[in-house]
Amino acid sequence: MPTNFTVVPVEARVDGSGDEAAERSEEPGSPESVDPACPTSGDGNPRENSPFINNVEVERESYFEGKNMALFEEEMDSNPMVSSLLNKLANYTNLSQGVVEHEEDEDSRRREIKAPRMGTFIGVYLPCLQNILGVILFLRLTWIVGAAGVLESFLIVAMCCTCTMLTAISMSAIATNGVVPAGGSYYMISRSLGPEFGGAVGLCFYLGTTFAGAMYILGTIEIFLTYISPSAAIFQAESADGEAAALLNNMRVYGSCALALMAVVVFVGVKYVNKLALVFLACVVLSIMAIYAGVIKTAFAPPDIPVCLLGNRTLAKRSFETCAKTQVVSNGTVTTALWRLFCNGSGLSATCDEYFVQNNVTEIQGIPGVASGVFLDNLWSTYSDKGAFVEKKGVSSVPVFEESRPGALPYVLTDIMTYFTMLVGIYFPSVTGIMAGSNRSGDLKDAQKSIPTGTILAIVTTSFIYLSCIVLFGACIEGVVLRDKFGEALQGNLVIGMLAWPSPWVIVIGSFFSTCGAGLQSLTGAPRLLQAIARDGIIPFLQVFGHGKANGEPTWALLLTALICETGILIASLDSVAPILSMFFLMCYMFVNLACAVQTLLRTPNWRPRFKFYHWTLSFLGMSLCLALMFICSWYYALFAMLIAGCIYKYIEYRGAEKEWGDGIRGLSLNAARYALLRVEHGPPHTKNWRPQVLVMLNLDSEQCVKHPRLLSFTSQLKAGKGLTIVGSVLEGTYLDKHVEAQRAEENIRSLMSAEKTKGFCQLVVSSNLRDGASHLIQSAGLGGMKHNTVLMGWPESWKQADNPFSWKNFVDTVRDTTAAHQALLVAKNIDLFPQNQERFSDGNIDVWWIVHDGGMLMLLPFLLRQHKVWRKCRMRIFTVAQVDDNSIQMKKDLQMFLYHLRISAEVEVVEMVENDISAFTYEKTLMMEQRSQMLKQMQLSKNEREREAQLIHDRNTASHTTAAARTQAPPTPDKVQMTWTKEKLIAEKHRNKDTSASGFKDLFSLKPEWGNLDQSNVRRMHTAVKLNGVVLNKSQDAQLVLLNMPGPPKNRQGDENYMEFLEVLTEGLNRVLLVRGGGREVITIYS
Repeated sequence: MPTNFTVVPVEARVDGSGDEAAERSEEPGSPESVDPACPTSGDGNPRENSPFINNVEVERESYFEGKNMALFEEEMDSNPMVSSLLNKLANYTNLSQGVVEHEEDEDSRRREIKAPRMGTFIGVYLPCLQNILGVILFLRLTWIVGAAGVLESFLIVAMCCTCTMLTAISMSAIATNGVVPAGGSYYMISRSLGPEFGGAVGLCFYLGTTFAGAMYILGTIEIFLTYISPSAAIFQAESADGEAAALLNNMRVYGSCALALMAVVVFVGVKYVNKLALVFLACVVLSIMAIYAGVIKTAFAPPDIPVCLLGNRTLAKRSFETCAKTQVVSNGTVTTALWRLFCNGSGLSATCDEYFVQNNVTEIQGIPGVASGVFLDNLWSTYSDKGAFVEKKGVSSVPVFEESRPGALPYVLTDIMTYFTMLVGIYFPSVTGIMAGSNRSGDLKDAQKSIPTGTILAIVTTSFIYLSCIVLFGACIEGVVLRDKFGEALQGNLVIGMLAWPSPWVIVIGSFFSTCGAGLQSLTGAPRLLQAIARDGIIPFLQVFGHGKANGEPTWALLLTALICETGILIASLDSVAPILSMFFLMCYMFVNLACAVQTLLRTPNWRPRFKFYHWTLSFLGMSLCLALMFICSWYYALFAMLIAGCIYKYIEYRGAEKEWGDGIRGLSLNAARYALLRVEHGPPHTKNWRPQVLVMLNLDSEQCVKHPRLLSFTSQLKAGKGLTIVGSVLEGTYLDKHVEAQRAEENIRSLMSAEKTKGFCQLVVSSNLRDGASHLIQSAGLGGMKHNTVLMGWPESWKQADNPFSWKNFVDTVRDTTAAHQALLVAKNIDLFPQNQERFSDGNIDVWWIVHDGGMLMLLPFLLRQHKVWRKCRMRIFTVAQVDDNSIQMKKDLQMFLYHLRISAEVEVVEMVENDISAFTYEKTLMMEQRSQMLKQMQLSKNEREREAQLIHDRNTASHTTAAARTQAPPTPDKVQMTWTKEKLIAEKHRNKDTSASGFKDLFSLKPEWGNLDQSNVRRMHTAVKLNGVVLNKSQDAQLVLLNMPGPPKNRQGDENYMEFLEVLTEGLNRVLLVRGGGREVITIYS
């Protein structure tokens, strides 16, 4: 029968005049009325916004009268109403998660929320444009075109722009998959790839941004010293060879001063930097417009910029004006300043440089214009070594073998060696800056729409600018001028400035301010990024940098940023700093692509980006391109950057705080685990791969704490972190009543596992009784192929106590369960005497008593234990038992050979056991056991009867026990005794002549008539236990650990309690015992 629900809309007004307020106004004197300002414990909203939660039971009925939500009233505390949830989302303030960048108080923050936010153009497009276009465009692009040629330069720029475009697509997908807080790229990567990758890449991005600041400052100083005011240089070169060193020293001094000044500006207030941002952006835009205007002008009126050549070599036009050897003055020929530079005198008869004598001086136009056809000359690359002459192709020159002091002559020389991969490293920083929009996501009106559109448009625009500039520079400017990095042939003017219109100063001043602004932006952004990482708490030693001024300004982070930036400035060469930051940015972009690819391939339910134009293949291509570019730029820088990221990753993994951010790497791990589990599913492992996959059965006390924590210590010693460990426990009761205790118990077990360094899983079962719970664990623990094959449990020490009558029964049934499941069983007796992980045995033996073959478990366990530091110095001894008919010498040889093939080193000893009569001590032990067994059986009666029956049995047997104790003498310790109890012996014993045995025992029976009534199979078993215990004590009493075969429980369940007694007698007097029962398969092999 269908049921119809009517949903009544509930108004939640800001002024509180909802239904509840109306009800209260009707009853102003009602004592139950609640203060409207009082918050509830439900969804965190004031009472007016959530009228369905009421703590006053009395008014529940009247309160919900006329409402259709009473059905859900008990769930209100944990599940808020849809109306109140939507109200909270509507008032959501996108404040940064890790950094507070606002300087206002609460009121002004509220005003700011209501203020109009930035759109795509102002908020994303222009900041990206400003960050992408910068110092490399103005100072190095012409030189790159000259060295690499138009085609290879086009390839360099196309590669770098493709890399950033693919990264922007991946970034858009991540940025539109939910709200991205201020912190941009770091938050995107860390929340997608997890704290380890997030921290490593976040710090790489931070270092990249910091070095970018150094690069921009160096660019600023280079423009100032080379093109604006060369006379301001503090260090002057004494010779031409020392010019480069003098320039670097000047850069260091001025760069440090500029850094200090910028750091002070940033410290005083970030708002000043933001106000200047538009001014700097205007400089960039004007400069680019001036370049295009200049290119158009060259088509019909090329500028007159002569360049002087000697033969095919370019001359630096700093110390002479006239481009000629001689000139006619007043009808006479006189030498020029150029002559005096190449000759040792001003006279025509002076001795001159050989190359100067042999070659002519010519003058060509530096910027011949678009229509000149120079484009074809600049099409191909002209790479050169350091100190090579800048030569014009296609001009004839007479070569000279003996060069004299070329450094002192006014040639234009290359200052560094150029080759394709090096130019990629220098150029790449000019395409970085694509994260500028996502970093401002907190200030955008609609971040999910603005970030993809603005970023991709900015990349398209800047890619067009760069690619068109390469073609236009190649078409307009002479090749020797392009390769002249510092414009020496143009009298020290900026090459790109000479092309611009209306004046070179537009570019010089524009580029100076734009690089200056970019440096300020880097010094503003980098400390905030570091502060965001520090406040996340994933890297403990960085937490001091999370603090700052009262308004949230990151003071300490700024100080560290300035120090790192100073190291970049001390390098002083723009061409050396650029590849460093290329590495860090490329690594960051690589992980953005990886994050997108991982999330897309995992198809996690939460991966629902609004930006639909992405694909995992694009992300993978972007990631591969980033990696390739890293190694293209500089393989040793790439390896160094990866090493830094790897070290940070491992540090966070070991020392960092545990964070669960729902990241993709966890999802990837789950997928990998699932794949591996499905592969492992088929069939049991090969003997060579067998290792104990342990289910540890723990007992808990009334406080849900572990009774025997040493079991976990022993587990970690046995496993050493390898294979599977499941720590299981059972709580008695029903899950509904006990789920809180179950949670507490699980937390206790996990904390103990962590303390004992036991790597594994915790599985807790709540069952109506302990017996069924243990059985469920043995059957169902694990998953697929990752199931346990060995059960480790403690010996029930209290099995004899009257107040714990069923512990022995649970124990024996668990032994049967493991046998049925074909699982090995390890029972640790006296577990509280076992060593902790911190202890070390400096000497001692691990003794193995190998009585029946159980698949080799007894051999394997000591070998595994000795891998751990606790047992490493212990020696392994193996004892085996020889029967009357066995050749003990041959047995010893065979066993030694077997161990040799197993590659296990151990001492071997064969213990010979001869049969002798069963002692009175054995009979007495058996009698006491059967009497106790009778008492335990009686205990299964009702409580009153049980108590009465126990008392009765106790009274009846006290006398006989006392007499037995008086008459019983200590058993003699023969030199050669005992037999082992095997299946064959049992059959032989059954078929033994009863008359013979009866006649042999007549004397004993005359001592005590009750002995005659005993079950003879019990007597024989007790005989084995007593004699074997005597031998073990004789040989292994001082051993650090004794491993024994554990006999199986009787098939007839009537003798279960006797079985416990046999085991007790067998292990009596030994400190640490591990009873081992094989799982019915071979676990060790001699084959490779």
